[in-house]
Amino acid sequence: MGLQLKLTNCEYECGTDEAGRGCLAGPVTAAAVILPENFKNTLLNDSKQLSEFRREILKTIIEDEAIAFSFSHVFEEKIDEINILNASILAMHQSINTLNIVPDYIIVDGNRFKPYQTIPHQTIIKGDGKYLNIAAASILAKTYRDAYMCQIHEEFPMYNWKQNKGYPTKEHREAIKKYGATKYHRKSFRLLPEQLKLDF
Repeated sequence: MGLQLKLTNCEYECGTDEAGRGCLAGPVTAAAVILPENFKNTLLNDSKQLSEFRREILKTIIEDEAIAFSFSHVFEEKIDEINILNASILAMHQSINTLNIVPDYIIVDGNRFKPYQTIPHQTIIKGDGKYLNIAAASILAKTYRDAYMCQIHEEFPMYNWKQNKGYPTKEHREAIKKYGATKYHRKSFRLLPEQLKLDF
């Protein structure tokens, strides 16, 4: 069974999702998407279920066909200051805030959100596998974040962010152990199992 377009009958229901919450480096990135009533796409699913190639194809389709879309990064310093959950919600709020249409309802992937202005919202666990507008937001959040990680990879190639995108892979942790942390690493995260050996 395919994903449903949206949860409500509201004309401008916006789906929102984030990417990069569990990473050791780089921003947490969120996107917000309002899809038209006639939107259909059988490929579209939770971004984690799709190959990079398919995500890039879908990104173009979503941006061409969406009524409105936006994305936002919240960077390491802010993550360290307000914690990753608050940073994820902030990124979602910022992406909703920069849509060129004000949504009349917001559906959010996951189970945590703070009200955005006076717009009603609903959190949906695994929402990116249930609703097309959240799935579309998950694709944009993931592709924009991945592109950013590939960009900063050029500056610090030894961490191989192009490949691991900042997630805590064995290779990434070995590089942190060997070279230390960069300005892009999240200081509030446990970068190494033996944190005491790491000097900032």
